[in-house]
Amino acid sequence: LGRMKPVIVVHGGAGRIFKEREEGCRAGVIRAALQGYALLKQGGNALDAVEEAVRSMEDDPHFNAGCGSVLNEKGEVEMDAIIMDGKNLDSGAVSAVKYVANPIKLARLVMEKTKHMLLTETGAHLFAQAMGIPETPGDKLITKRSLDRWKKNLEADSNPEEFQKDLGTVGAVAIDSEGNVACATSTGGLSNKLIGRVGDTACIGSGGYADNSSGATSTTGHGESIMKVVLARLILYHMEQGMSPELAADTALDYMKTRVGGLGGVVVVSNSGEWAARFSTKQMSWATVKEDQLHYGIYAGESHTKSVDEALASESKGF
Repeated sequence: LGRMKPVIVVHGGAGRIFKEREEGCRAGVIRAALQGYALLKQGGNALDAVEEAVRSMEDDPHFNAGCGSVLNEKGEVEMDAIIMDGKNLDSGAVSAVKYVANPIKLARLVMEKTKHMLLTETGAHLFAQAMGIPETPGDKLITKRSLDRWKKNLEADSNPEEFQKDLGTVGAVAIDSEGNVACATSTGGLSNKLIGRVGDTACIGSGGYADNSSGATSTTGHGESIMKVVLARLILYHMEQGMSPELAADTALDYMKTRVGGLGGVVVVSNSGEWAARFSTKQMSWATVKEDQLHYGIYAGESHTKSVDEALASESKGF
């Protein structure tokens, strides 16, 4: 059996990344990609790698997931997450969860410990308790940035749409040495959203999809638009028709833009180990590692390359 060369691709959200957050976002996606890749290098599986990469970004306050999630209309954090295994199409998701530091871990448990695929709000909370996941007080997940933004959006003359562009859903896709693919996506959703609003992230085929017969993808951007075109599955459909990951991603993003006026971004890996990170927004922080080379960027057309050893050396100095 020919061993695959493992690949991981992560994104830290499509939208507009404000200057003061740029360095933190870049460092955060690089760290997540390196951590996921380290698992893959040791022979770990794609599921563990994407979960680890996303957990790393949930714990990073620069991103709109886990700690640092935006607040709903009532000033609370409500988070969504999904994980999917390309081997057997198993998936687990949670939506509108409140007191969990790492929704992606809970999504993985839903996949592995229940017969269900999606648990929501109260039920997800009870399940987390049953699984022994410690409860994180809501305010521990709230950053000053999220609170300031929420207050600003409450002002009469505010334009929440202006801020929505700075989204920051996080996600990852990977292929491991066995040739299995997986995806994971996690988000705090839209700032000042209605209570109980769930976007694309928790929805299979929209927020992510993984199938060994084609590949895996994780999405970010305007959730309602992504749901309308079932973006993650649409990209894989184009790949099944013979398109490269890059062309498939661009074609699907272009369709979403022309058909429903939605902007977003995606990371993709094919079952042969080809990858892409594409977006129709101004920016998307992304990073990938393949054959011990790290590639990363934020702006359209921007791509930097470092060896993994070089990246790990600067990582240990703490950027």
